[in-house]
Amino acid sequence: MSATKEDVEKFLDGNPAFAQGYFNKKLTPGALSVMAGISESKVDFGMLQELGQIEEGQILFDLIKEMQENVNMEKVVFKILKRIVALIQADRCSLFMYRERNGIAELATRLFNITTESELDDCVVHPDHEIVFPLDLGVVGNVAQTKKHVNLKDVNESSHFSSFVDDLTEYKTRNILASPIMNGEDVVAVIMALNKTTGPHFTTEDEDVSTEDEGSLRLGPTHLNYLYNCETRKGQVLLWSANKVFEELTDIERQFHKALYTVRAYLNCDRYSVGLLDMTKEKEFFDIWPVLMGDQPPYSGPLTPDGRVSSEPLDDSGWTIKNVLSMPIVNMTEDIVGVATFYNRKDGKPFDQQDEELMEAMTNFLGWSHLNTDTYDRMKMIENRKDIAQDMVLYHVKCRDDEIQNILYFNREPCDCEEEEFLQILKKELPGPKKFEIYEFGFSDFDCTELELVMCAIQMFYEVGVVKKFQVPQEVLVRFMYSISKGYRKMPYHNWRHGFNVGQTMFTLLTTGNMKRYYTDLEVMAMITSAFLHDIDHRGTNNLYQVKSGNPLAKLHGSSVLERHHLEFSKFLLADESLNIYQNLNRRQNEHAIHLMDIAIIATDLQLYFKKRTMFQKIVDLSKTYEDEKKWVDWMAMMMTACDLSALTKPWEVQSKVALSEAAEFWVQGDLEREVLENQPITMMDRNFAGELPKLQCGFIDFVCTFVYKELSRFHPAIQPMYDGMLNNRKEWKAKQEEYEAQQAILKAQSGSKTCSVC
Repeated sequence: MSATKEDVEKFLDGNPAFAQGYFNKKLTPGALSVMAGISESKVDFGMLQELGQIEEGQILFDLIKEMQENVNMEKVVFKILKRIVALIQADRCSLFMYRERNGIAELATRLFNITTESELDDCVVHPDHEIVFPLDLGVVGNVAQTKKHVNLKDVNESSHFSSFVDDLTEYKTRNILASPIMNGEDVVAVIMALNKTTGPHFTTEDEDVSTEDEGSLRLGPTHLNYLYNCETRKGQVLLWSANKVFEELTDIERQFHKALYTVRAYLNCDRYSVGLLDMTKEKEFFDIWPVLMGDQPPYSGPLTPDGRVSSEPLDDSGWTIKNVLSMPIVNMTEDIVGVATFYNRKDGKPFDQQDEELMEAMTNFLGWSHLNTDTYDRMKMIENRKDIAQDMVLYHVKCRDDEIQNILYFNREPCDCEEEEFLQILKKELPGPKKFEIYEFGFSDFDCTELELVMCAIQMFYEVGVVKKFQVPQEVLVRFMYSISKGYRKMPYHNWRHGFNVGQTMFTLLTTGNMKRYYTDLEVMAMITSAFLHDIDHRGTNNLYQVKSGNPLAKLHGSSVLERHHLEFSKFLLADESLNIYQNLNRRQNEHAIHLMDIAIIATDLQLYFKKRTMFQKIVDLSKTYEDEKKWVDWMAMMMTACDLSALTKPWEVQSKVALSEAAEFWVQGDLEREVLENQPITMMDRNFAGELPKLQCGFIDFVCTFVYKELSRFHPAIQPMYDGMLNNRKEWKAKQEEYEAQQAILKAQSGSKTCSVC
């Protein structure tokens, strides 16, 4: 009786040892060559196991060659899976790609139902038809979650198996072999083979084939390349967007439009829209740009009347929403300022995690830029308010036409007067150099009105010869000096009278003190001007109080707070053409004059004087060795200090009254410190210690003033009257101090005597 094919297969399956020995003995290289389809020269052995190794090695060689020649990931992986199907005798195989959307991990079909006879186009899954597994569903989800391969010999015995794909495709799954494709510690994809065709289930040899790195050979590098491209793209987007953002700092709508237009191109999507928060409403958003991307016409928006995303065409072009990526635009203070939305990736795929990360970085950047634009808008608003405030200040400070007429006593408009006619009027109205003794170190302003002081200040510019030399418009000079007088506040001490006295002392040092010989006419003009301006708009409180009280001046100027404010106010006046006495200087002369004003006005800060005393002493010591008289310009700061403190050099009847006005201003600051800052003021500013004024004056003369006037008089004997006047005042204050201390001693003794009698 002859054996049938079925009998032979049954016998061989039941006797594997016999089958192994028979094939080892009988299988020739020629037979292997015919079976494998390769040349006989490559077959020189008789082992079936080695045949499998040769066939598998040839397949891997072909795959590596294919990968080198082809950059299409799906095409290469399709060929890999098709060969895996043949090697493990599976019915079909599928590829599931790992991704994250909205922070949720999932697996989606990329290549589906690959068989040995399949074509690539039939297996590539269109995004509209992909099957998605969350990680808590199905065998592929479990493989991605555990990162371990699975060999299910019977799917009915697994709690992870889900039959919904079988129900969808009318397919019957019996067994499954699934393996994760890893990139380092991250899952890239899952390969799943179904139904062993030559046996009841997949074997351990099949597991070895499927878990070897055939898929990783391509998917790993491809995934790394994809991540690299995403990071490169993100960097380019942010760089380009930064360029667009900083092109447009004034208009937030144009700024966002330019930036998002760039992002739209990188996301490769159809369209985008932006909703910006209307700050005049309560968190209500509105679409500003439903902008067309591509050749299609504008659309009205993504929502149906009831608020749902519409699947119907939104315009006449037939455009519909397929997928959406939308993120809030948040500024640096974590306030939502808008929403950016992108629609429909052009490749049909849904937006993925990399798109989300790119959009998140972009919206953060836009949020920060929105804050910059907001800041710019606020700065412009503050600038406008500053201009309005300056206009108001200038209106109240600037000398008006009617005030000039009152000063010069004429009924014509100032602009109608020629320079020569103006000069004749001034000659008639100015007091002249002798009427008020403006050349004297002991000058007193007590017998002068404030208007007469303005006229005296104007007279000084004529006396030093700078009006004609620098073509100072005479009307401008009058307006300027009168405006300075109005710029000083009505303070007990730091008022226009103090400002004038400092200017008069500078004038006297330069003329009577013979210091003018060391300076050019331009420097003389700048020094006298600086002296008149040096305390303009003084607040009656010192620098320390500005800092402690949090005054905006202290926040604006880090050091020499009030002095820098006086300087800025001076420049503010000179910026007005009708007050600019430097208007006919050339550019270099004007820059030099302003530079000298900077030095002179800032030098009135006593803190700087203390730092420079040693330097001044060295200048005096070496003064006889100087050949270049230009070195004497270093004296300017010392001269400004001497002028600022000159009240202490005046005759006693002047000094005693000025000291009381200065003390009154200090006491006002002391009251503010006690009431506003809740601090105990220092003795000098505490009105409760008013009786100690003589002692304080003596201390101030010894510690601050003596050095100034001693060195000046040592340098130039013509300045000796100032030093002598200071010494005389110290003598008077010392007598007052001793008188007060004697009275206090008597009161203390009387108080002690009364206490004893009571005891």
